[in-house]
Amino acid sequence: MNTLKAGDKLPNFECIDENENLISKEDYSGKKLIVFFYPKANTPGCTAEACNLSENYEKLTNLGYSILGVSCDKPKSQKNFSIKFGFPYPLLADVDKKVVKLFGVWGIKKMYGREYEGIYRKTFIFNKDGVLERVIDKVNTKDHTNQILTD
Repeated sequence: MNTLKAGDKLPNFECIDENENLISKEDYSGKKLIVFFYPKANTPGCTAEACNLSENYEKLTNLGYSILGVSCDKPKSQKNFSIKFGFPYPLLADVDKKVVKLFGVWGIKKMYGREYEGIYRKTFIFNKDGVLERVIDKVNTKDHTNQILTD
């Protein structure tokens, strides 16, 4: 699977969020966008990452960024996750794996000697023209905002 690289355009996507609203590329036209992919709602690393972005939401939005979280969890799981922690940004419920495959973050993973398919934790930062400026491959879940804001 080929992951998006700097210089690539924001892919055309449509997916429902935690409230079953249809979210698409057009919703972010002319906006800077942070898209973060996480393996599973309500797990320790994913919670730390999502909460760090939530705690710094105002700082990021003041810099012109919109934020979008994506996992393959069902809308109900995403909604419970969002309500539990009060996330101010949408969480896509990519149950059919279309968005994760468009971004190239779905593939074979290994844990404890076992191979399985899953989401690679990555973050994509797009400029207001929809061009990918940077990919963060090694996400520091507890300090992710500083990773985003540091070149």
